[in-house]
Amino acid sequence: MSYLSNFTAETGKSILVDVLKTVNQPEHAKKLSEAKANSGKEMIKMMQYVFPLVMQLQIAVIKEYGFPANREGLVQFEQIIREFEREDVDIARLRSQIRSIYLPPININSTNDV
Repeated sequence: MSYLSNFTAETGKSILVDVLKTVNQPEHAKKLSEAKANSGKEMIKMMQYVFPLVMQLQIAVIKEYGFPANREGLVQFEQIIREFEREDVDIARLRSQIRSIYLPPININSTNDV
């Protein structure tokens, strides 16, 4: 677990940037685009088709930084990033960009219809 003792905000930023680069590689972007097209704007379908693809790509990237290449490694990484994003706007922005890939836009009605 030496990857945890050496983890800094800069490491987190590097990993998040690498995730975004990986997601945007043509072969991955094509798969994600197809999954999104099949999902439409339905949250359940996005979580069923798009979310797993993004998670697979994230796992592949975090493995290169010493994290376990499994769900537990991804959970560890996400927990660390959530801590850093509270104080680092760049990390918050990068994480938000990644989340926007698999979370469809949510329209919030500002009028109160109650």
